[in-house]
This record gives sequence, structure tokens and C-alpha cells, in this order.
Amino acid sequence: MKNLHYATLGVALLVISPGIIARQGAQDVEEVVVTSSRIETPLRQIGTSVSVVTEAQIEDHGNLSLVDVLRQTPAVGSSGNGGAGKSTSLRIRGEEGFRTLTVFDGIRLSDPSLPQTGPQVEQILSAGVGRVEILRGPQGLGYGADAGGVVNILTRRTQAGMRADLDVESGDFGTRRVSGTASGHSDQLDYFFTATDFTTAGFNSRTTDQVLRDDDGYDNQTLHGRLGYRLSDNWRVDLVHRNVAGESEFDGCFSQVTVHDCEADYRLDATRLSVEFDNDSLAHQLSYAVTDTERRSYALGALAFGNDGRLERWEYQGNLRDLSGFDLVFGVDLEEADSGSTSRNNTGVYLEYLSDFSDSLFITAGLRHDDNDHFGTNTSSRLSLAYLIDTGSAALWKIRTAYGTGFRAPSPFEIEYNRGPFAFAPASTVSLRQEQSRGYELGLEYRSDTRPNAAGQFRVEAVAFDQRIEDAIYFDLSGFSGYLQETGSSSSTGIEVSAGWSLSSALELSGNYTHNETETSDGQQRIRRPEQLGNLGLIYRTSGDRLRLAGFYRVSRDAVDEVFGTRVPLEDFQVLDLSVTYQWHDNLSLFGRVENSTDEDYQEVTGFNTAGRAFYVGMRFAF
Repeated sequence: MKNLHYATLGVALLVISPGIIARQGAQDVEEVVVTSSRIETPLRQIGTSVSVVTEAQIEDHGNLSLVDVLRQTPAVGSSGNGGAGKSTSLRIRGEEGFRTLTVFDGIRLSDPSLPQTGPQVEQILSAGVGRVEILRGPQGLGYGADAGGVVNILTRRTQAGMRADLDVESGDFGTRRVSGTASGHSDQLDYFFTATDFTTAGFNSRTTDQVLRDDDGYDNQTLHGRLGYRLSDNWRVDLVHRNVAGESEFDGCFSQVTVHDCEADYRLDATRLSVEFDNDSLAHQLSYAVTDTERRSYALGALAFGNDGRLERWEYQGNLRDLSGFDLVFGVDLEEADSGSTSRNNTGVYLEYLSDFSDSLFITAGLRHDDNDHFGTNTSSRLSLAYLIDTGSAALWKIRTAYGTGFRAPSPFEIEYNRGPFAFAPASTVSLRQEQSRGYELGLEYRSDTRPNAAGQFRVEAVAFDQRIEDAIYFDLSGFSGYLQETGSSSSTGIEVSAGWSLSSALELSGNYTHNETETSDGQQRIRRPEQLGNLGLIYRTSGDRLRLAGFYRVSRDAVDEVFGTRVPLEDFQVLDLSVTYQWHDNLSLFGRVENSTDEDYQEVTGFNTAGRAFYVGMRFAF
């Protein structure tokens, strides 16, 4: 009966589940993405799996945390330790969040001070975000050593003239948000600035706290700016700066007096400067970026732990577009990661071929070579193919496939921990090696009508994937001896189905379904990876978008966790979010939403609560 229930769910989502569809009702087949090969490429030519989340979709969801929006896209799951600002992992096709690269307006949000170098996605708010492109799978050839995919975040694109917005929002759990944006665009200059002040009293995040049951709050102040200046028809300069200050309260900092007075502080200061030359036949871009992070943990008001990280990166990328039958993308990057006690350099070079000899067959093939001063050299590769079938009508069929490889060197923290005073056998005797990854996929896509704004457009995509990590590094949750390494491969194998249907000019249906079988090298299910994820969305809008109503239903099934080395099941759950936006007049709109409207009680990580039903209301002023 259980399997029949899941099979029925899968079939239903196959029929009506959507991917990403445009606000206008029909997505233009010539939509351009940049994440797959790091240059603008029509989506129909891409052989890899890329999901796109638009500004309109972010507004429809309304979630304050960007993670809560991204987790409703195909094959993306997340788990958090108890509410806003708490440690959160974003997993693409079941891979760990630190194996996924997160980029924000060209700035890598990798923090080398973390136990595993990666992003702190719980610190990213949705305010000011205009678009997100998610590359699923180890296909990020031009990006380097990341196995689980790429999340490329872009701020809102500017339009001619000047624009300013002010958002004010309040809701349950003592939540308040004030955010503002200012943007402008002229022939030479364009800019976008956003500032957000967010605070929440939170809720009791630990299930073990049955006495005091105190709230565990979170504060976040984010400043982000992007400035571009066109020196001439061919030359352009861009400057991006990002500053984040996050303070999170939590329980369980192992004090002998109390476990309640705990706080984690996070600071990010990042800047990127780039110069670009571009004409009809070639493009060159040179950039320099520096990212500084600070992490401090306090118990009873006293400093318990602190670490700093610094990431400096030089990048050059070239693109030759006037070759006979193909284009070339190539580049060099030099990166120095400093975790305070350890510094590491990595130099990478890559070359990718993109075919241009056919209107129906598109091939990419590339190689990347990395030289890491701690772990030697590595060669990664990617091959993809997309084939368009001519139906003789406005409909489009596409068959695509891709294969890619990658690697991850042990982080400085993993190495130093095993050498330090807190490690013991067996971890203290292990010499950690770099992880190797590989993955392939086969996909089929269909669009009923490729014309922009065509009424009743239907789009469906089905993808089968298989990903493997050799010699995966993990923390010993059984004996707490330190970091160990699997002998053999961990795998994620499954299918993704997504689709979109414009039922009318006013009504859109959307959703996706992912079935993912995960295994460690000893045959156990990988923790906190649901075997089944499903999302459904329904959006209704009146003429002129004056009123918008949206509902989003999220399902998670068959996940496990680990407690002292023993696998324990996590309960299945389903969450329904509702949102409404009303355009009062040209300069004022009102919005509200109900998150977890059915008040579902569930855990994503054993021992940590999640938010119950919560109401939020707000208004947006446009100037």
C-alpha cells in the first residue's frame, strides 16, 4: 500500500508538476542562462540540468530566507537546526551543501573558516534577489572543485531611469523586516543597492529543552551593492560589494551552568572588481575578488570559539565566438584560501568547446586542470549533448545528456582537527585524501508551444541521474574521534520530473517530483536525504497583476538521520504555504502569507524543532 501511494504521487506529479514558467504565462524558448558554461547560452541549447527562479517567483513565494524558495525547485532539499539563521544545509541531488558552489553577483560565498569550506546559506535573505540559476550535478567545469552543482544568485536587473522600493513586514515569532532598494540605468552607468534589517525572536529550537523552552532568535543586517560603468562600446567595469552581519541564539553550547545562553555571530565582507572587453567575435574578462569572514561563538557571554577566513581570487575568462562551427570558452583562476592557521593555493585552467555547426545538435566538451599546493594536480572533464527534434509545428522536443567529473580536497579544518588534541583513533591515524566525483544524466524535454506568450503552453522535463563520490570524508558521529574517509563510493541515483502549465492567462500550475536513492559505501541510506521530494504550486492573478494569490505544497518522504552512529527514521511531512499580493495603487502594494498553514509538526534534523503556523503581513512602497 505504501509503495502504491508513492507511485500514485509520482504519476500525479509527472502529469501536472511544473518546472519554472514565466510570469507572462509562456516561457520564451530563447531564455538565456549563464551558469552552465559561464557565458550567455540559450536554454534550448544546453545539455545540462539548469533550474531558473525568477524575481516574480521569489515574490510569489514571499519567504524571507532564500533557502526556503530554492528548496521548492527540482531535486533540491535542505535541513536546518531550528529556524532562521541556524546552521542549514542545501543539498542538490542529495549532495552535501559544501560540495555545492554558491555565487552571488560573481562573488563566491565559500567560507574557508568552516569545517568544510562552503557557503553559509542560512545567512542569505531573499530581499533584492532578482534571479537564481541552479546547475544540478557535477557539471561546473569552469567553476572548479565542487561536486554537487552551482547556485548562481543575481540581484535585480536595472531598467532605464531610477527606481526605489521600501518593504516593511511583520509577523509571528516577533519577526520584523525592513528592506530598501535603489537602482538606476543610463547609457553608461547602472547601479543597484539594497539594504535589509531583519530580526526574529524565533522559537524554541531544541526538542530537549522541555523546561525553560526559551526562544532562539536571529538578527541579520545585509548591505549589497552593484555598480557598472561602460567606458566605451567594448569596455566595461563592474564593482560588487556585499556585507552581512548575522547573530543567532541557540541552545546547547555545553556550558556546565546552562545550555541556553549561547550565541553565534557571523560577519561577511566581500568585494569583486572586474574589467570586461566584448565585441562581436571575442570577449575577455579579468576580475579580482576578496572575501573575509568572521565567526564567533559565545557561551554565557564569554567567547567560546572563533575563527576567521579569507578567500582571494583572480580570474580570467575568454570567449571566442567567430570560429567556424564552434565557440571556445577558456580561463585561468588563482585562488588563495586562508583559514587563520592554514593557507592553501589552487591554480586552475580550463577549456570548453561549444558547437555552433547545427540548429538542432549542440555539443559541449571541456577539460579543467587544477594544481593544489597541498594535494597535487587534478583533471576534471565535462561532455554534454542536446538534440532538438523538428516537429513541423510550434512544439519542441529535446533530448539531452551530460557527464562530468570533479574533486574536493580535504578542508584545512578537517586536516587540522585530525592532527589536534581533540582527535583520537581511528580518526587521528587517518591520512585524508581528496574526494573524487562523477555524474551523468539523461533528460527529455517537451514544450507544447515555443512562441512567447502562447496561451495554454505546457512544458515537461524528465531526467534520470546517477552521481557518485569516491572516498567521501565524514565526521565520526559514532565515536566522535574526528574525520574519517569512506573506502568506496557514495551514490545518489534517481529521477526528476518537472513541468509547467499555463491553464489560462490568469492561472498557472507548477510543481516537481524527485525520487533519489542514496547509499553510503557500506550500503546505508545517506542521512537527511529524503528518498522522495515533491512540490506543487498554483498561482492565480487578475488582469494587470493587481491581485495575485499563490499556494505552494511541499512533501518530504523516507528520510533518515543518525544518532550516535545509529540510523533513525525522520517522520514524513507536508507543508502548505499561502500568499497574497494586492496592488493598492501604482506606488503601494500590500502582501501577506501564511507559512505552514496546516501547522505541521516535523523535524528535518533529529532533536531540532521547525516553525509552526505563522502569519506575515507587509507593504511595499515604490518611488
